[in-house]
Amino acid sequence: MTDSQIHDPPETEEAQAATKAAVFAAAERLFALHGFQNVSVRDITAEARVNLASVNYHFGSKDALLFEIFKRRTSELNRERARMLHEANERHAGQPPVREILEALFTPPLRWSDPANERRISIQFIIRSRSEGTADMREVLQNDVSHLERFADALIAARPDLPRETVYWRLHFCLGMIHNNRFAEFDRLHHLSGGITREGDVKALLTRMLDFAEAGFMA
Repeated sequence: MTDSQIHDPPETEEAQAATKAAVFAAAERLFALHGFQNVSVRDITAEARVNLASVNYHFGSKDALLFEIFKRRTSELNRERARMLHEANERHAGQPPVREILEALFTPPLRWSDPANERRISIQFIIRSRSEGTADMREVLQNDVSHLERFADALIAARPDLPRETVYWRLHFCLGMIHNNRFAEFDRLHHLSGGITREGDVKALLTRMLDFAEAGFMA
């Protein structure tokens, strides 16, 4: 038998799944830390310690890999939110108060952002998606609001006295709070306050956010 007739045995399904998972994890971490444009396919496969062709074989392309990470992580995040809102509905016979609705919206991304949480890489990736995302990601971010509709409906039910337009605007402002309250971005606030705003505790930060947002809906 000649060398040309010798082939490596094909990967088992288990080995293929492990390779795909390694590529996914390495890509998520590198993209989150260094940005989408600054990471190459070669960087990903080197980090994952897999064959250079693994990205295309398992995902089709770099952009397709980006979109796969984005879909999975945003789905996981929104499932946590939906579960918390469902639990609040059950506690209050389908009429949860504003604070508990907002708590379901705020808690999962804030918890993921905790520097001690391994999920912080995932939330950093999602944050990057808002400014650096592919065309497919931008399409989803701009047009897929299905995960927010349940929160809008709950807030409208909790504040039936407010015009619907007002509720939607206030929900929009709450989403802005989520996007701008990240532990890694507090340095400017610390400088502004002379250091009195040091906050390293997720529960305390969540309380501050809920106090502010709830007051906005009560006005």
